[in-house]
Amino acid sequence: MSLRRWAGTTVVMSAVAWLLWALGPALPELRAAATDPQGLVDRAGADALLLVVVPVLAWLCWAWGALGLLLTVASTAPGWGGRLAGLLLGAVLPAGARRAAALALGLGLAAAAPSLLPPPGPPVVATVTAAAGGELGEPAPALPVDWPSPASADAVPDWPGVPDWPGPAPGDHVVVRGDCLWDIAAAWLHRTGPAAPVGDADVHRAVQAWWQANADVIGPDPDLLLPGQVLRPPG
Repeated sequence: MSLRRWAGTTVVMSAVAWLLWALGPALPELRAAATDPQGLVDRAGADALLLVVVPVLAWLCWAWGALGLLLTVASTAPGWGGRLAGLLLGAVLPAGARRAAALALGLGLAAAAPSLLPPPGPPVVATVTAAAGGELGEPAPALPVDWPSPASADAVPDWPGVPDWPGPAPGDHVVVRGDCLWDIAAAWLHRTGPAAPVGDADVHRAVQAWWQANADVIGPDPDLLLPGQVLRPPG
């Protein structure tokens, strides 16, 4: 988990809660709207009831998001507690919201790295020999030319050979643009794991295992993958 992202998400959620508290209705207005909404409309108009209902809906959305974030953090804990939090998280948040919560807390990551292209090889020069002739039916006069002899023209230039890079072994993953450890680990679990559903806690543990197995390739930032990197699955 990224402490920086966790702290940033906490600050944002706290700021939203403070704004809702500062701009929302007071407790007497909430109590009046809950006990006698028709009386509130008769006294202050329909707009007054709307100004109470909208902040209440906003508070409900905030509480739903806060609960999802807390369950996302709890689902990374080992043991039955993490599994229970993962089951509750699946019931509270849809898949897209779970993914957004994991990214907000730094549990998954993927920064699209810039495309790295190999350096261009030596240019290939095509030699075309043209024969110039005079009028139709007459042979062209012989002109002295300073062309290389056939033996020197067919000689292979002494260019450095292309390095023999080792190819990926079976089971390895070659990083392409847009890849992230979360997607790689999830696909690996679905491909090699049992038929049971894979939860976010399982994917998080697999992400850590992939990072540790490829620390020399990925480096200190698991959120940064470069196209062309060859990652070995954890043993």
